[in-house]
Amino acid sequence: MELDLQHPDLATAPSVSQVPRWELYRLLSDPVRVRLLALVDLEELAVGELAELLGEGQPKVSRHAAALRDAGLVAARRNGTWVLLKLAPGVSADPVVSDALAAGRTLIDKEGLAPRVEAIVSARDDRAREYFARGSARSQGSATPRELGAYLTALAPLLFARGLAVDAGTGDGALLDVLAPIFDRVIAVDRAEAQLKAASARARAAGFANVEFVLSELDGREVDKAVHDRSRLGADVVFASRILHHAPKPAAAVTHLAKLLRAPSSGADGGALIVLDYAAHEDQALRDAQADLWLGFTDDELVGFATRAGLERVAVARVPSMFRGDGPDAHLDWRVLSARRGRDQPENETRKTES
Repeated sequence: MELDLQHPDLATAPSVSQVPRWELYRLLSDPVRVRLLALVDLEELAVGELAELLGEGQPKVSRHAAALRDAGLVAARRNGTWVLLKLAPGVSADPVVSDALAAGRTLIDKEGLAPRVEAIVSARDDRAREYFARGSARSQGSATPRELGAYLTALAPLLFARGLAVDAGTGDGALLDVLAPIFDRVIAVDRAEAQLKAASARARAAGFANVEFVLSELDGREVDKAVHDRSRLGADVVFASRILHHAPKPAAAVTHLAKLLRAPSSGADGGALIVLDYAAHEDQALRDAQADLWLGFTDDELVGFATRAGLERVAVARVPSMFRGDGPDAHLDWRVLSARRGRDQPENETRKTES
């Protein structure tokens, strides 16, 4: 038995409570299965990643995963040609499963597998790093009017909170053409030096003197320091344009970005997070061409990312086709996630956990 990639809903499985006790004992008597169970409890992992960690062939791991899924112990979902596995919700409350998880954790700790999980996840975006390190721009040139900056400058006084904006994953700096004329200060962040150089050159050519460039991962100390050096309260707006589908952990990326926002105060809303990305799609060729990690996201997934990050007033809107440009991704559906920082989100949590 192997996981069926063509199955219409890989997440569909019976409840563990429906499985006879003797069947659970039989299933969980295999060391490979209990190790697999412990690993997917740590992180959602692809079958190939599990095979690498367990030192087993993919067909064997697939068969074990299928047996665990059919028993309701593991949830599976497709992402292109990947099958991703995680521990099914609530199953750890079952005493038999709890014992198996404890045994599995002991085994993977002895083998030193737990620390390797984070390295496996981080390696997912190696191709994306190489792609952006080459300085490949998403679009060459622009069809926007030359007077766009003048229009935006005229609109700026209508915005009440425009002190500090963060352009997370600035790439070649295209979004700076919009942000720099509106906000007093802009922090442009990218982990690829080639992209940051292109963005810096673009800003110089446009005469944007209010943009600071930071070479860093989105969750790096450098970003947090730059934001709070410029504004003790945090950013008014954080923009993340078409970067989430490159993040190894999209939910964690949203959480990190949310921590850069200022908290609400009397008479003022909290800072806003704006995420522009693709709706869920099946274009594997585009994924291969652009080193995309995820084939977009459903509206529910985007809302879930924001909700788990403690954000409020969460909304998702569709981007009209005429506004998607003429690049290789113009045929996809695009979504805009908007949300506000809430009062109950711990302030400066990033710095507390890192200090």
